[in-house]
Amino acid sequence: METIKKTIAVGADHNGFRMKNEIKEYLISKGYKVDDFGVSDESPINYPEIAIAVCRKIQIGLYDRAILVCGTGAGMAIVANKIKGVKAVCIHDAYTAERARASNDAQVATLGSYVIGINSAKKNLDIWLKSEFAGGRSTPKIEMIKELEKSW
Repeated sequence: METIKKTIAVGADHNGFRMKNEIKEYLISKGYKVDDFGVSDESPINYPEIAIAVCRKIQIGLYDRAILVCGTGAGMAIVANKIKGVKAVCIHDAYTAERARASNDAQVATLGSYVIGINSAKKNLDIWLKSEFAGGRSTPKIEMIKELEKSW
């Protein structure tokens, strides 16, 4: 199975629908291919359905990165982090966006549409997408997480 390198998976519940669509258009304008896992309107849905669908694709290595949006970003992050091998971080500020990748090797960024404005979300996503895992002192910590997951 070939990894889709410059393709970003996106998904949202009904609370994140509008922000997801704006982010999707922004990413496309920056040259990314975007695969949209829903939702397609503001009809209520349980956010775990979307998070699971997206993060299973991360888990099997189909995507390197994904973005999930709900009301706070917290629910999507909780679900994403239940999927073995997936590391998700809520990125509502620039420093967390950068460290989510550099220190935590997070493949999934979550956002809260009720918590952060679209301009800040775009700025933080730019930082997150440009950042890479730095290794170094963070490597043993990531290895500890991998060991923990073996007990799941």
